[in-house]
Amino acid sequence: MLTIYNTLTRQKMPFTPIEANKVRLYVCGMTVYDYCHVGHARVMVVFDMVVRYLRARGFEVTYVRNITDIDDKIIKRASENQESIQDLTHRFIQAMYEDADALGVLRPDVEPKATESIASIINMVNTLMQKGFAYQADNGDIYYAVNRFPHYGQLSGKKISELRAGERVDIELSKKDPLDFVLWKMAKADEPSWPSPWGAGRPGWHIECSAMSTDCLGEQFDIHGGGMDLQFPHHENEIAQSEAATGKHFVNYWMHNGFVRVNEEKMSKSLGNFFTLREVLARYEPEVIRYFILASHYRSPLNYSDQQLDTAQQALTRFYNTLKDLPLTQTLPEHSTYQARFHAAMEDDFNTPEAIAVLFDLVRDINRVRDSDLTQAIQWANELRQLAEILGLLQTDPHEFLQRSGQKDELAGLSNHDIEQLIAARNAARLARQWAEADRIRDELKQKGVILEDTAQQTSWRRE
Repeated sequence: MLTIYNTLTRQKMPFTPIEANKVRLYVCGMTVYDYCHVGHARVMVVFDMVVRYLRARGFEVTYVRNITDIDDKIIKRASENQESIQDLTHRFIQAMYEDADALGVLRPDVEPKATESIASIINMVNTLMQKGFAYQADNGDIYYAVNRFPHYGQLSGKKISELRAGERVDIELSKKDPLDFVLWKMAKADEPSWPSPWGAGRPGWHIECSAMSTDCLGEQFDIHGGGMDLQFPHHENEIAQSEAATGKHFVNYWMHNGFVRVNEEKMSKSLGNFFTLREVLARYEPEVIRYFILASHYRSPLNYSDQQLDTAQQALTRFYNTLKDLPLTQTLPEHSTYQARFHAAMEDDFNTPEAIAVLFDLVRDINRVRDSDLTQAIQWANELRQLAEILGLLQTDPHEFLQRSGQKDELAGLSNHDIEQLIAARNAARLARQWAEADRIRDELKQKGVILEDTAQQTSWRRE
């Protein structure tokens, strides 16, 4: 049985959809004022993997991922660029699609935009006003009254009393309580606005997702996902808004992927370690980035570094070298030990590292029998492709992948093939006790940024 770690209950739970064999999934998408970064890539790839696996399990999945195309950052960036908000958001939506397509991320079934959901947002705010969960402040803005919702803090585990005393809570004089958050902002000069019962204005950020998710999936749905950074206050506020408006339990399973760190530090523009996805794609094949993301469990922290990406590239190179020249067939076993182990890993809260370990075992066994039993090697190679497809991996022609990745490596120095050849030459020199030649090759590689690590069994390498 599939189990999912539910942030709301803080434990793994057997997955039972509201409607048999159907899954309704909502994920918080991008705020489109800049290019996607590595953190965005993780959200896209993780929930693409979830959708692919659920469909492979036979579920009919409705996947909704929203686009925030109006907020303070968008307005500020459009003003700085001296371009219209529509031009800015259109440009970065197209860039998001290009990045997602490169990573093999399937398009969501529904992709609502905030600016196209104004009527639903106004209706939900109006309902909250009528039920006494919201009020209009002296400045005209509409706020949600947090103290009216007794379960506030259930997702994040935060207590209202502690939050209220915290120094990091923004205090506005117009609020009745420092924890209250804005639902509808009154219009300012030269800012976009829409008419409402309370005057022209625009939506706050949190209300957008409550309105769009219930619009697309109903008042109750199965899974809500997003990055760990959204757990509080965004998702906490979504629960408060939605359950107060509908009087129903909002979401059954909350899934949050872990943070992305860069060389063990928080990714931040101020630290100079902030990378757009496009910058990374210029140096590595998209599938390398996808593999790198899936090689860690989605809930664990993900440490971005060149060494980690080089390791991912080496792994994919091994996979594709194994698949090279083994033809695709349609004859696959209905059940096998590999399939059972792969699915057991994925059933355990989408444990992709364990699932990938099964793929490595397949590679080992393919190479073991390749020369002695080609028929078995071909069957296992096709099984490898079939299982990897569930993760969105190994669907490229092997020769094409190896050629492209080699070309990208050559831009940065030695290709993987060159490195492997030099290591083979060094191993031959060591076997012949030609120590000076072995040291010369090692030094040459080190000068070009390649570090060798010798063990009793093999020589591995990594880029600095």
